[in-house]
Amino acid sequence: MSSNSRLSRAYANAKVVPFDDSSKFILFSDCHRGDNSFADDFANNRNIYFHALKHYFKEGFEYFELGDGDELWENINFQSIFDAHKNVFLLLREFHLLERLHMIWGNHDMVYKNSAYVKQYLSTYFDPIEGCDKSLFAGLTYEEGIVLKHTQTNQELFLTHGHQADWWNYTFWRWGRFLVRVLWKPLQVWGIADPTSPAKNYKELIKIERRIKKWIVQNKLLITIVGHTHRPRFPEPGDIPFFNDGSCVHPRSITGIEIENGKIALIKWHIATTEDGVLKVERVVLEGPQKLSSYQEK
Repeated sequence: MSSNSRLSRAYANAKVVPFDDSSKFILFSDCHRGDNSFADDFANNRNIYFHALKHYFKEGFEYFELGDGDELWENINFQSIFDAHKNVFLLLREFHLLERLHMIWGNHDMVYKNSAYVKQYLSTYFDPIEGCDKSLFAGLTYEEGIVLKHTQTNQELFLTHGHQADWWNYTFWRWGRFLVRVLWKPLQVWGIADPTSPAKNYKELIKIERRIKKWIVQNKLLITIVGHTHRPRFPEPGDIPFFNDGSCVHPRSITGIEIENGKIALIKWHIATTEDGVLKVERVVLEGPQKLSSYQEK
């Protein structure tokens, strides 16, 4: 099956989420939440991410995670990840209880495409203080794709992880997982990167982006937002509407995409220093905001 076929299938089977200009969405991907070991890239940005998440929850945003939220190649099961970042998952649970949590699976958490797996491992968690199981993400489902559809204009935004354009990480993800667990995780501690990852392989990254842009053109310039490559992208109106929200494992920062008031923006959260030497987590707009209507096909 080709990249085009995989992307088309994900779009055809995508869950539709209606929205309008009053909707507020935050899109993150590639958190790669791990077990807080030396190989856990997310651990470096955990406080930044948690602060940003609290902001979006307080401000009434819906949360969309575009794949690779949990690092299930390096880690055998979800339990070790939950134990390491319990505060994050309990906050995500608050989004879920208010029906403001939307999850997409990527290649590093592709096991979540199995609803039985999600039900077994993510529905509850064990509380050691009270000595019993408590509800976590009961009824949560992971999607391969989500379509945001404007209720007035019928404009569509297609959200997916993007590994559909990466034949190795889509078709042979089990081999990739095996290599990461056995070989690259131990080497990562010494600073040796996984060469199969498009985020670490620039030539492969370019190929993946080219395939996705080709598919967008063939589908009448459908706005498409992905992750996977970790490289943020924010096109100008008139260009191919190919967006990438970046990742949450950049050095000392996380990037994402906000949709609010009918506009889209690429944002970054990072630690900044005030003039009197106080460290604070700060939000910066990198690109936009740009009206979504400016990306509609003429």
